[in-house]
Amino acid sequence: MAITGPKETSHLKREILVRLIKAFYSNDFAENARLIPYQMRPKDYEATYRCCVYKERAILRDRAIAGLGLSIEDTDDSVHMAELAKKVLEREKPDENCLTVLQTACKGCVPSRFYVTDLCQGCVARPCVNTCRFGAISVKDGKSKIDTEKCKNCGMCAQVCPYQAIMKVIVPCENACPVGAIAKDDSGYTKIDFDKCISCGKCISACPFGAVHKKSQIIDVLKHIKNGKKVVAMVAPSMFGQFPCSPEQLRSAILKLGFYDVYEVAQGADVTSKTEAAEFEERMENGEEFMTTSCCAAYNELVEKHLPEIKPYRSTTHTPMYYTAEIVKEEYPDCISVFFSPCVAKRKEAMNDKNVDYVLNYDEVGAWFIALGVRTEECEKSGFKVEATAQARNYAVTGGVADAVKALLPEDIPAYSVTVDGLNKESIRDLKKYAKNGVCELGNLIEVMACPGGCLGGSSTINPYKQASKNLAKYVQDSKSCKNEK
Repeated sequence: MAITGPKETSHLKREILVRLIKAFYSNDFAENARLIPYQMRPKDYEATYRCCVYKERAILRDRAIAGLGLSIEDTDDSVHMAELAKKVLEREKPDENCLTVLQTACKGCVPSRFYVTDLCQGCVARPCVNTCRFGAISVKDGKSKIDTEKCKNCGMCAQVCPYQAIMKVIVPCENACPVGAIAKDDSGYTKIDFDKCISCGKCISACPFGAVHKKSQIIDVLKHIKNGKKVVAMVAPSMFGQFPCSPEQLRSAILKLGFYDVYEVAQGADVTSKTEAAEFEERMENGEEFMTTSCCAAYNELVEKHLPEIKPYRSTTHTPMYYTAEIVKEEYPDCISVFFSPCVAKRKEAMNDKNVDYVLNYDEVGAWFIALGVRTEECEKSGFKVEATAQARNYAVTGGVADAVKALLPEDIPAYSVTVDGLNKESIRDLKKYAKNGVCELGNLIEVMACPGGCLGGSSTINPYKQASKNLAKYVQDSKSCKNEK
């Protein structure tokens, strides 16, 4: 069986979104949504990554269901696709959980485990046997053997083997999850424990089968635009590195989709910077040892679910999305606000924010441009009402938040920033240690980003990081500095 690579799964997801959007604009949304798997895999199609065309259709159907914003786990296979499309048009709010697992696509991963390879020399010292605290390793016929029933997957045996003869078989989604929220159920399929999940989206990027899927809210947004609502877009800074156009052209392109107005979230980031700088100053004057930032939604979920001991050290300042949505709702009280995000985690944050109605990711917006034939690089330029600062626009990269805060601090308040560039088991252990000891030896202002590289490295970005950072850097360079406003 061929394994679908990340690029191929991204293309499939995008094509389905494009077709769903086109179906919405057609005369019969429900019927055209139903036909998507058959149009993409007609009966004379030669299967490329599954055993037959029927299996591929089943997977495409599930991808379309996720594109409709529905949970695969809660959807009856016997329900007609057209009926599901009609159901989406009737719903008033999106599902609570942002992710779903396609059991039709989840296939081929053996359980995560350590095993002994043929490189084992059966050495006399028996370091693997002597190191294992669980009695899981023995020597038979001159070779080490691991008892999978006793093995705890600690990996100590692999670390001490002088021949590197002990290897680990990983399950990509499980291995990527920093909080152990994803594992195989009794039937062998991947299952997400939403009580543990922090919506970081790492499992989406890691799965080579594309089995972990976002549940889109794009049909909900399309519905409000069609019904004549004032739908306002809020664009995060990282989006300006995603498309081959200037930020002013991107604003015009978004207006072509039917949005009433477009706000730059960096405007709210300037409020976050000022508020967080004032909070940091107060904490330092009160003798506190350190403070962490609070802009990353996945980090905030981590604190609430897995790291409550660091909560006293986390900034109480709201995120740029929060402050931008406040501004939008103040100007347009009856509008539908839509945040454009590089990650899944913002959807969870939005569900707890009365001023944010929906969240769309960049790949979904990109599919929308394709569906309507909007070429961003050919759009006229349209400026934002409020010009944000360079520091606010630089929130999208690791270190950007801390730099923005430091730029607003008085000279007599020293700030030594530390960046957590991506949440993983090691960085979470470090944060636990800082909370336990009440001090961070490396600095007093800790910026935490769930994704390596910051928001530009989010799970729902569409442009390679290097090119995206280059595009954003130019925009930041052309912006005014908040230092000039002090």
